[in-house]
Amino acid sequence: MTVVRDLHEDYGAVFEERGERVLPRHFGRPARTQRAVRNAVGVTEHAYGVLVVTGDDRHDFVDNVVTNAIPETDGEGVYALLLDAQAGIRTDMYVYTTEDSLLCFLPPERVGEVADEWRENVFIEDVEIAEATDDFAVFGVHGPEATEKVASVLHQSGAPDAPLSFVRGEMYDHGVTVIRTDSPAGEEGYELVCTADAASDILETLLTRGLNAPPFGTRVWEALTLEAGTPLYPHDMAGRVPNVLGLRNALDFEKGCYVGQEIVSKVENRGRPSQRLVGLRLDGDAEDVPAIDDPLDVRVDGRTVGEATRAAWGGAVDAPLALALVSYDTEAETATLATADGERAADVVELPFLVGSDRSARAPRYE
Repeated sequence: MTVVRDLHEDYGAVFEERGERVLPRHFGRPARTQRAVRNAVGVTEHAYGVLVVTGDDRHDFVDNVVTNAIPETDGEGVYALLLDAQAGIRTDMYVYTTEDSLLCFLPPERVGEVADEWRENVFIEDVEIAEATDDFAVFGVHGPEATEKVASVLHQSGAPDAPLSFVRGEMYDHGVTVIRTDSPAGEEGYELVCTADAASDILETLLTRGLNAPPFGTRVWEALTLEAGTPLYPHDMAGRVPNVLGLRNALDFEKGCYVGQEIVSKVENRGRPSQRLVGLRLDGDAEDVPAIDDPLDVRVDGRTVGEATRAAWGGAVDAPLALALVSYDTEAETATLATADGERAADVVELPFLVGSDRSARAPRYE
């Protein structure tokens, strides 16, 4: 459940369930709100499950099981993955280092399972894992004027500059942690973390004080990230080998072992994963976005070359868009998407569709 449902309702929110969380899907006229974020700035509530890892051995413990090197310096973070034995993605996460803990932000539907598994794997290490999802709220500020927006309401600190770094400040008499994001929407972005009891004041401040910023929900977030070429969990990521998605920002091949690392390394050394992530641009308006409840076949000259994982209205390019995983050697400029209403023609586009005020660190890169 969102910790500020009443306030979202005051702004006309339509809700949806995400795991055990209920979040705003949209606030009406999502296409217009999408343009507002691209042109200026908007505010959203992000759904995260939160784990707090403490103890003297916390750094080595988490570092040994995820795909990226965990920073040791207070105020720094990293994007990382948990893999299964076949190198498929089990979940993604952000890990932030404080003086006395690691804060792990995961999809809310995965946090309980990961917490239980990590506890079972603690033997002689000095490590404690606590679930803290209900203790925090996380609000996103995204758009080319995001820095100005945060600066207009944040006190006792300036906005952080480096991606996935954070600072501590004050907003409306409440302490907040401000994280510079890795730009999944293709724009400047920040996430503001506060205690649950401060959430209503913080959201009201973000919406009504300083630079104007309208609220937006998950529908706009999915569209913004699709335009930016950012794969999302679980839609585009669950069970996929990270090399296939071009997620180089989530991998550190120099660090110690983690489950599935050998397979990922072999794919890397071979230099050619089996598939790659591309974009599909279709004809039509905002009412013509294909529904993708399950992956849809992508075909070239009648031959299936891959599958589309999700679709959204691309307001920045004025067309329905989709993400698709296709055979790595697919060079066709056009394809067809097999929808429930028949095949639809699409242009095959290298991602991202759009680079706004910043480039998504998760946009695919194949080297």
